[in-house]
Amino acid sequence: MVFTTGKKLLAAVLVSAGMLAGAQAADYARHPLALELMAEMRDEFGFTEERLQQVFALAHKQQGILDAISRPAERVKPWKEYRPIFLTRQRIDKGLQFWAENEEALARAEKEYGVPAEFIVAIIGVETFYGGNTGRYSVLDALSTLAFDYPPRAPFFRGQLKQFLLLTREEQLEPASLKGSYAGAMGLPQFMPGSFRAYAVDFNGDGRINIWTDAEDAIGSVANYFIEHGWQPGQKVAVPATLKNEQAEQGLTGGLDPKHSMKELKALGWQAQQKVAGKTRVTAFRFDGESGVEYWLGLPNFQAITRYNRSEMYAMAVTQLAETLASEFKETR
Repeated sequence: MVFTTGKKLLAAVLVSAGMLAGAQAADYARHPLALELMAEMRDEFGFTEERLQQVFALAHKQQGILDAISRPAERVKPWKEYRPIFLTRQRIDKGLQFWAENEEALARAEKEYGVPAEFIVAIIGVETFYGGNTGRYSVLDALSTLAFDYPPRAPFFRGQLKQFLLLTREEQLEPASLKGSYAGAMGLPQFMPGSFRAYAVDFNGDGRINIWTDAEDAIGSVANYFIEHGWQPGQKVAVPATLKNEQAEQGLTGGLDPKHSMKELKALGWQAQQKVAGKTRVTAFRFDGESGVEYWLGLPNFQAITRYNRSEMYAMAVTQLAETLASEFKETR
């Protein structure tokens, strides 16, 4: 009697374990929302049913991705705490090494696009530590999970999933083989699939676009991204400012899109520490720096950097890392 009960218990345990494993291994091949997307990919872009089933049979819901994107935002750090994260000796030294190893490609990108080498290096340094941390998640899993099981931003990620399927077909890549961030950002420059298809370039001329392991393609792609988002070759990025009176703070932008021209800000009491044309539309902002309050004017090139990440502190970190890299790289020449 005990033996029979034991066998039944063992069988129940095995069945439960099998069900759990099956739940963990469940793919998106038969998910209703995935089936809708597959129909669109067939009708709009000529994908075959067989190919789509093959792809989504390899796409799995990842709770870790949902946990990551749903995690409460960290306390917004003041500039005096945010800046040291990116202006470290290690990041600077690694950036100088990356620049030296890719000097020819960076010089060519600067010549062809008008984007200084130091800003290309800085973006890659801030995004992935020069390729050292490009993400550990399956891009297919990330985009599928967020497209089908994360309602707050499902439309955005659904669109990015479609772009991803298109780019993997165009570049002849296996969707399940690519790694990236939990949000599906890819490669050394962390491009989302839509940005990849719009701005990534074959900068080494080998007939493929590889931003995952090819530094040349990543370099050219970052430069192209900047120029397509309004980078103005030969122009400044940001300049410090002083205020003549407290009322001048009325000129603070309160966002990333410029509201005033330099002429208008000057009338409010802003004084740029470097020459800025009166007609230039600028982003006026204030930081809590190590030595006190800092006032800055972001010019069109600063605004181009914020198209990469919608944050004034991000853009300033990239700018100051770039300036440091440029200064130290010249010393090695």
